[in-house]
Amino acid sequence: MGNPVVHFEIHGQDPTVLHNFYKKTFGWSIDSNNPMAYGRVDTKSTKGIAGGIATGGGQRGVMVYIETDDVKGTLDRAVAAGAELVMEPSVIPGVVELATFRDPEGNLLGLTKTLGNGQGS
Repeated sequence: MGNPVVHFEIHGQDPTVLHNFYKKTFGWSIDSNNPMAYGRVDTKSTKGIAGGIATGGGQRGVMVYIETDDVKGTLDRAVAAGAELVMEPSVIPGVVELATFRDPEGNLLGLTKTLGNGQGS
């Protein structure tokens, strides 16, 4: 299958500031009308990957998610190769399974597996 990068997240603390910045700079549409107030990004392009803007939790930076058929197995291989575990695999029922880790240089990365309706990632 390979392991493509399928999703990006931009993390920060102030959703209004971030949403306005990316709307004004790139013309993106950002929909945060959901129970988690997660800003789902529509880049208005047929190229590239889907993304989101996550705020709160004290995190800043950009993270990519890599698709895998086996989140736990891939996470275990990453840790064995020198990664630091950040978040054990968890599931958003019917949508996605995900986990996060830091590579040996400290970059935060996510693993994802689409579940159920095919809308995860």
